[in-house]
Amino acid sequence: MRREDSGSGARLTRLPVISDELRTPRLLLRRPDPADAEALRAALEASLSELRRWMFWAQDIGTLEQTRERLQAAAEKFDRREELRLHVWSADRQTFLGSSGYHALDWRVPKAEIGYWIATPHTGQGYALEVAQSLTEFGLAGLGLRRLEIRCDPRNERSARIPRRLGYGLDAHLVNDSVAPDAPGELRDTLIFSRVR
Repeated sequence: MRREDSGSGARLTRLPVISDELRTPRLLLRRPDPADAEALRAALEASLSELRRWMFWAQDIGTLEQTRERLQAAAEKFDRREELRLHVWSADRQTFLGSSGYHALDWRVPKAEIGYWIATPHTGQGYALEVAQSLTEFGLAGLGLRRLEIRCDPRNERSARIPRRLGYGLDAHLVNDSVAPDAPGELRDTLIFSRVR
C-alpha cells in the first residue's frame, strides 16, 4: 500500500482489500449496517449495567434514529478503512451477540487495537475469545498488521483473561490513566497487551 502524508498523518492511496464478513466456527462477524439498529439496541439494553462500568460510549446510547446514524457513520468508516467495526452474529445470522473490530488503526505501521463486547445474555460461552482469536489471526496474517493491542481496565478480569489466553504480552500497566466511565472523578488504570510480528 502507498501512503501520502497530508500533514496531519498518513492517508492511504490504495485501500486494503477486506471482506465485509469474517466467519469463525460459531460466528459471523459482519460490517455494521443501519439495518442492525434494532438488534444492536436490544443487545445494548440487555447489557447496559455491565457495559456502563467499562465503556464511555455506553453511558448514553441515544435514540433508535441516532443508533441508525451512528451505524451509517461506522459503515462509511469501514469502507474508508478508518475503523473496521464488526458486528458479531450467530452463524445463522439470527442472533446479534455483540460488537468487535479493529480500532485506532494506523496503516503507517500498520497497527490496530482490538475491542470487543458480548451482550450480557450471551457471555460465558467463549464468544469474546473466539472473536478476538479470529481477529488476531486475520489481523496479523490477512491484513499484515505488525502490532495488535488489547486494552482493558485491570478490574475487568474477564476481559483481561482473553489477551493472556491468546499469547499477548503485557506491555504496560498505566496507573491513573483515565477516569472511570461510570464514576466521573474516579481514576482508573489501563492494561495494554500486544501481539507483534
